[in-house]
Amino acid sequence: MASIFHNNERAGKLAIVDSGYSEFPRGQLRDVPLPQFQMLTRLQWISLNIALIVASFVFTNWRINNLPITNEVISTKSRSLSAPVISSLIFYNRIPKTGSTTLTNAVMYDLCRRNGFHVLHLNLTRNRYSMNLIDQRRFVENITSWLEMQPAIYHGHAAFIDFTLFGVRNPVYINLLREPLERLLSHYYFLRYGDNYRIGLKRSRAGNNETFDECVARRGRDCDMKQMWLQIPYFCGTHHFCSEVGNVRALEQAKRNLLDHYLIVGLNERMRDFIALLEILLPKFFDGALEHFDSLDEKRAHLRNTKKKIPPNERTLEVIKSDKVYIMEREFYDFAAMQFENIWKRTHEDDSESDFLPQQFHFEKIKP
Repeated sequence: MASIFHNNERAGKLAIVDSGYSEFPRGQLRDVPLPQFQMLTRLQWISLNIALIVASFVFTNWRINNLPITNEVISTKSRSLSAPVISSLIFYNRIPKTGSTTLTNAVMYDLCRRNGFHVLHLNLTRNRYSMNLIDQRRFVENITSWLEMQPAIYHGHAAFIDFTLFGVRNPVYINLLREPLERLLSHYYFLRYGDNYRIGLKRSRAGNNETFDECVARRGRDCDMKQMWLQIPYFCGTHHFCSEVGNVRALEQAKRNLLDHYLIVGLNERMRDFIALLEILLPKFFDGALEHFDSLDEKRAHLRNTKKKIPPNERTLEVIKSDKVYIMEREFYDFAAMQFENIWKRTHEDDSESDFLPQQFHFEKIKP
């Protein structure tokens, strides 16, 4: 039955004129109350739309679940987290006056051609050591996408950067530490007398023969405890609190980063042991490193050795060691030293000073 609709405005009703078979005579009007018809039509329309939406959702979901898995389907974040290969990049965010020149110039640069890797120096403008967030992104993107320069060791005076904030894996982090007062003394006299590496270069405090004791007595700038606050912020990273001298949160963050992100952190006074561990842990880069280091003459084995250092007197030691900054820096150094010693002991026989333990695991019950 087909119907033609007319609007009967006077009666306030919708009139239906039958155009096909009906028990009413052809052309006779039947009055249907308008509100009832509108409600019925609206319910039908809503039901139809709901049915279409549900059907569309079910079909789309089915299509997604049945798509073939290809490399193109992997999300951008998943792709970036899988690259670079973790062993192809090392970042040595070296700290001044800790023996870093010896490690880079007399070991890394000497081995790079033979072992087939690149060494690149990171230089921050105006001797800064902390990058802003934009430069961090640029740096991370640069070294992870520069495939022609992999495998590589990047080294430079830079605070720790967490690559995972930008969606990629961290490189292998390594570093060296030095007893904090020894490091500050070396830096203090280096500014005045230079070192055995760049002989003849005039340093910024050349001609100033004031001793460290005299500087401490008059509370000079070069011996201020702010100058000692360095190893903690290098490990803490680029958070605002890392550079705040004496910030306890910075110390805790530095410890956490050392444990969570550094493969190994060595000690200046145990350089040979550090190199021996690097050779075992990262053979792609440091194969033959220990033999090479042992073959160096005294000068090359101690590059950038400050020419003249005057040991502090007891009064100076008392002042320094009672200072909060020294106490915190020393706590961090002792923490790192304990970690290094633990690694060393667990990789050696009890009665051995040099021989590493053989492999302590094997595979079995392999199926099929």
